[in-house]
Amino acid sequence: MWNKVQETVKFLQNKGMTSPDYGIILGTGLGNLVEKINIDITIPYAEIPNFPVSTVAGHSGELIFGKLGGKTVIAMKGRFHFYEGYPMDKVTFPVRVMKLLGIEKLVLSIKL
Repeated sequence: MWNKVQETVKFLQNKGMTSPDYGIILGTGLGNLVEKINIDITIPYAEIPNFPVSTVAGHSGELIFGKLGGKTVIAMKGRFHFYEGYPMDKVTFPVRVMKLLGIEKLVLSIKL
């Protein structure tokens, strides 16, 4: 697992995703927050090594990097779920990657 996380982090750093202040996992109801982000980089999950691909309708499956409110953010537009059949290490994989990219704060939106 550790080697896969490091491989993914290096890939994203080489694409320019470096030193984000915040990580954001956009869930149902807050997906349009991405419209407020001044986007520098968008990478589909399918192009990111070791990243799971969301199978839920409406989860576009993109990693977004840019500025929001003067802070550098990395946002997941679409996420993965245990109920989709992914093991927990895959569900939590993006959080591990974001931490190694440098986030100190993580925002997770959910619909209650």
